[in-house]
Amino acid sequence: MCLAVIARRAHDRFGLIIVANRDEYHARPTQAAQLWHDHPQVLAGRDLRAGGTWLGLSASGKIGLLTNYREPGNQNPAAPSRGALVSDFLTHPQDARQYAPAIHSVANRFNGFNLLLADASSAHYVSNRAKQFETCLADGVHGLSNATLDIAWPKVTRTQAAVTQLLSDGMAPDAEGLFEIFRDTRLAQRTELPDTGLPPARELQLSSPFILDNQYGTRCTTVVMVDHCGKTYFEERTFNTRGEVINQVKWQLDTFKQVFSPLT
Repeated sequence: MCLAVIARRAHDRFGLIIVANRDEYHARPTQAAQLWHDHPQVLAGRDLRAGGTWLGLSASGKIGLLTNYREPGNQNPAAPSRGALVSDFLTHPQDARQYAPAIHSVANRFNGFNLLLADASSAHYVSNRAKQFETCLADGVHGLSNATLDIAWPKVTRTQAAVTQLLSDGMAPDAEGLFEIFRDTRLAQRTELPDTGLPPARELQLSSPFILDNQYGTRCTTVVMVDHCGKTYFEERTFNTRGEVINQVKWQLDTFKQVFSPLT
């Protein structure tokens, strides 16, 4: 997962809204979002190489989201999969408040990561590259990519501002509008690019919210909207190398009954 906007208590109807793009090599084997056969209380996509996930939710209402921290030259190929941090959160009993301190002692075994951990009562940002390992997520609209939370990369500030504007009109947000914001393929200006250690041409290629490339690009976009009545809407669209939708799933979760229902 390489770009996400998280709106916490930023709308009268929805306590939490997440829109996220997962950028990955197209050749990496991936399972689209579905209920996991080995953990039927989990709805998420799955990395079929390492077994974890980048974004998902549990029937109890827990939501986990992961982005990697970009730091070329500081990657340990023997480190455990960061996707396991999300899948473990979704499949184990700890709530968001308990899980963050539980992983603190092992966090430095992983390459750089950012985590959003949320449930019905709290939301937490966790990173082994941030100055503070765990913080409660403040109310408002936040942006996250492959640096720490709310760092002003062009694609972060652009999508963050667009989601803020969409939520400010007072109407219930339309999932289609959120998908459209994250379908933005415009590159940043060269003068705006962050310096993360990548070659400038590569930095530019990765600067759009939606990345189109034959080798590495946006594989899927996910929208999650949690209302104040205990209902969660989940929609994921999967794309090919040309950015065409090749799979689409829609689910609703009743967190009071802890029941997932597919939507047509």
